Amino acid sequence: MGALTAIEWTDMTWSPWEGCQKVGPGCDHCYAESMNHWLRRGENWGPGAERRTYSDAHWAKPVRWNESAARAGQYRKVFPSVCDPFDNAAPAGARERFGQLILATPHLIWMLLSKRIGNASTMLRAMFPDGTPDNVWLGATIVNQAEADRDIEKLIDAPVGTRFLSMEPLLGLVSLYDWIGPWGKPNELQAPPMIDGIFVGGESGRSARPMHPSWARSLRDQCAAAGVAYHFKQWGEWAPGNLSAGGDLIERDRSKIKSGFFDYNDHWNPQGPNPFRQTMDRIGKKAAGRMLDGRIHDDFPRISPLLLSASE
Repeated sequence: MGALTAIEWTDMTWSPWEGCQKVGPGCDHCYAESMNHWLRRGENWGPGAERRTYSDAHWAKPVRWNESAARAGQYRKVFPSVCDPFDNAAPAGARERFGQLILATPHLIWMLLSKRIGNASTMLRAMFPDGTPDNVWLGATIVNQAEADRDIEKLIDAPVGTRFLSMEPLLGLVSLYDWIGPWGKPNELQAPPMIDGIFVGGESGRSARPMHPSWARSLRDQCAAAGVAYHFKQWGEWAPGNLSAGGDLIERDRSKIKSGFFDYNDHWNPQGPNPFRQTMDRIGKKAAGRMLDGRIHDDFPRISPLLLSASE
């Protein structure tokens, strides 16, 4: 698998192998698992399942992309979308080969996103004995506060220059104060953020769970205060129903769509709508869009100055 993609925060998708297994609530409705079941009867998914390997022609694609990006004087972001790069069940030798490919493609930014971030430090050192190159961005999937408290320190400890969080599907209110600040008092030296970018989104697909608008707004405001890149990817299947981003009433014919609401404690109630609480309407990913309070948020981490200087 390797192609241009509609995923808003990357340019291409390419994976060194295919397959994974569920490890947390963010995996409940995994699109990659559904695709594997559709294409391959699920033979590469779940405990004990053999991961699918690819041909040499597949491995040659990123080399061509790198050559094209270098000629254009650009960097292109690539996301392994159908595997976890730090999966213990990776095919023998595939992760080492992947490391060599990353070193050979310095004009590709490799966005290595993992739900097994505790494996990253050891495996990155094995992949890159001389140090992780600057064209690696390492990310952890964080969907709730429990995962933030458990996993962000593991991400921060990893030997890499650029770190990000993928907070999709966002399933609750999350405070990142301990990792992005700001700390201290006005006019005092502030500790720098330990995370370079945050990608936020609601869930899509048949069984998608709604995302409360306040959860996305809270992360936006935390990033703004700390000077951290904030990227709002999508609302997902469900969009705010009773209030628009600007506070105006949204008029929809709810006899034709499914609605529900969050109560005052942010508990989801599928019996709705309720005009006095946060109503959510299931209108589909495309119609819901990716506007948050009337604005598209498209920020990314900065490309490392060391990487830019090395290409000059």
